[in-house]
Formats: sequence, C-alpha cells, structure tokens
Amino acid sequence: MVSPRKAAEAAFKIFCTPFAVKPPKKIPPVFHKAEKLSLEIKGLTLRGFRWVPEKNNGKKILIVHGFRSYAYKFEKYILALKKEGFEVVAFDAPAHGTSDGKLINAYIYKVMLDQIEKNYGPFYGVMGHSLGGLAASLAFEEFTGRENRKLVLIAPAETERAIKNFFMIIPVDEKVREAFTELIDGLTDKPVSYYSVGRAVKALSSPVLWVHDKQDNICLFEDVKPYLSLGMPHVSFMITEQLGHNKIYKYNKVCSEIVQFFTKGIS
Repeated sequence: MVSPRKAAEAAFKIFCTPFAVKPPKKIPPVFHKAEKLSLEIKGLTLRGFRWVPEKNNGKKILIVHGFRSYAYKFEKYILALKKEGFEVVAFDAPAHGTSDGKLINAYIYKVMLDQIEKNYGPFYGVMGHSLGGLAASLAFEEFTGRENRKLVLIAPAETERAIKNFFMIIPVDEKVREAFTELIDGLTDKPVSYYSVGRAVKALSSPVLWVHDKQDNICLFEDVKPYLSLGMPHVSFMITEQLGHNKIYKYNKVCSEIVQFFTKGIS
C-alpha cells in the first residue's frame, strides 16, 4: 500500500532465496576422488569438483545442477561420462551445497558459469537441470566457437513461468508485480523475456538435446510444446512420462541418452 517498489524488492529477495539447501552428510564415493576447485566471485567462495579420466578423449563436460540442489546428486553422470573419457567439472551454485552465498537467480548463475568457462573450460558439452538448464543456455549462448559444442537441457526452467508460480504462492497486487518486473529489468538492463531458455535455444545453431517430462508440475510441459513444432534442426527432444521434474535426471535411460549425445561424433 505504501511502496510497490519496496514490496517488490522484498518479494525478489524471497524469490532468489533457496531455503535450507544442504548437501547430504554421506558424500558419494566418486567425490572423494575429485580434485577440489574454487572460484571467488564478488566476495563469495564457490566450490566445485573436477575428474580427469585415465584415458582422456580431450573433451570437457560441465554439469550444472538446479534450484535447491547440488553437485552430489549427479554421481551417475560423472561416472558414466568419465568412463567415456570426458573430463568432468561440477560446481555448487551460490547459496547451494558447499558454496557460499544466500541468493541465486538465473543471472547470478549465468555469471558464475561464465567464470567457470574462463577458468576451467572450454567445455565441449554443458548439461543443466531446471534453473541450471536456464543458466546454462544463457551462458552457452555467449561461448566462443559454440557451433562445435553441445548443450543438454533437462527440464529447464522458464523465468516467466517461475515468476507466475512464485506469485501463486505469495499473492500480491498488480502494482507490485509490475514493480517486480521493472526491478529485474533494471538489475541487468535485460527484460524478463531475455531470461528464457526457449529464446536462447532458438538463437543457437549448436546441437541441443532437450529432455522434458509431460507430467512436470514445476517447469510445465505446456511451455515446451510451442518449440516442438518449430522444426529447429539443431534441437532434439526426448519426451518422457511419469517422471516429473526431479526423477527425470535420475532415470537410467535419460542418463544413457545424454551420454550417447555427448559421445556421438567423437572419434
């Protein structure tokens, strides 16, 4: 009632806060064998891991986890990719897992991925789940030589959908919603529509594998449908059923499909 802008700022802080995200006490075995990595970005220490296979094929893969998740959840992919000769890198996002920070959003995550690319890349392949998929697509869009790289999106998030879902949980009036959108526009000089995985994918010419489940109730399948009929020759879709938003990346067939996508064309 007093200030839609102040209400929007308070709402945005909540929107960017992944409450109570901690890695499990039992660390997956493969992480005991990892090289520990770290980055310093704006006073935060961001922590990650690297695995170098004995028989290295000369290609690097970056794994990007989703909102309220962490790198430990992707042990299956690390083992499978390492077996195929890929060097694998995975970081915990700000405010996630072993990394510092209290806030995360697509822009913060994208900036982190830019820095990981500069320090530990170039990455032949990038795979991201949920918010990680959105951030990966935004970062990948600016990579040099990306025509010869590959991108995997697993149930990627769309910013406008995330905002709609957020305001279903925290209802506010239209003035606050408008101020919320203006706040995002002003933070990075980009409109909300820029933070769209669909927009980024359409702008690419690199090979993309997009994996999505019809029953995903967080990143809805209805947001994917328009892209299925666009006939984008560089994009392949893998559509699953009954896996939802989080089981999808744990499914063995999805893991196998992603590993095959990365290995295809490597001599």
